[in-house]
Amino acid sequence: MPQPESLPEFNQQHFQESPDNRSIDRRQVNVFRLEEALARARPVHYSRRDFYKITLLSRGHNVYHYADKSIEASGPTLLFFNPQVPYTWQPLLEDTTGFFCLFREEFFHGWGKPPLTELPLFQPGSTPTYPLTAEQEGEVSALFGKMLRELDSDYFLKYDLIRHYAAELMHYALKLHPAETFHQHPDAKSRLTAVFLELLERQFPIESAARRFALRSARDFARQLAVHINHLNHCVRDTTGKTTTDHIAARLASEAKALLRHTDWNIAEIGYSLGFDEPAHFTYFFKKQTGLAPSAFRRL
Repeated sequence: MPQPESLPEFNQQHFQESPDNRSIDRRQVNVFRLEEALARARPVHYSRRDFYKITLLSRGHNVYHYADKSIEASGPTLLFFNPQVPYTWQPLLEDTTGFFCLFREEFFHGWGKPPLTELPLFQPGSTPTYPLTAEQEGEVSALFGKMLRELDSDYFLKYDLIRHYAAELMHYALKLHPAETFHQHPDAKSRLTAVFLELLERQFPIESAARRFALRSARDFARQLAVHINHLNHCVRDTTGKTTTDHIAARLASEAKALLRHTDWNIAEIGYSLGFDEPAHFTYFFKKQTGLAPSAFRRL
């Protein structure tokens, strides 16, 4: 799996735009029409980026491969992607239209609360797609249009306006699903479980066959969180109904699927990167979790 693609690399590779003479702000944000991107289409690799992405699909039929999932988007849809999760995009029809905005986390430093990483839109495991009605698509499209106009303007505070418009897009999506707004943890058990799940998610994605998954057991996580293993297990099971080991195994299996599907690493390399010293141990684990041997899953 390649290293995370940077925003300057994206601009240069897909649009032949050199970052050398750009302002700091312009190197941290960019806005495009999807039609323009498709006209200059280059292969979009499955990988992480070092930037956030907000996409409006106004028309078309597309599939996004996101972590180990495939998300089909047909009709007006607003989508959000974050640097922690690898993805790629596959247009199924040629009539795709819309917009996308790319920005680095630094673009929002010191601006607004909470930080991007705490927004439900960008949380690991969240649903990144928001279907829109025709009226909603018109409203969202207007915001993207404003960003494009400001990007090409000479107004000296244009990047402040673009930040406002991007933030408005995020709030627009949050208001579509108000139940998915910020979760207030009711007790210490819930808080510890949330920290455990976040720490588990931070181990991924695996980007090099030489880099190994470090925290492989409940004891490893308890040591990292400075709590007794029995206390961690009790909190996680009471809060989620699953054991700590169940969560670790499920996430390992999910990452294994992504690596089998989107890399050319051999089975031994994938198993090693996930902490299995012997390929046979990885095969046994994967078959127990999915019902298929890794080689059989890769052929699907």
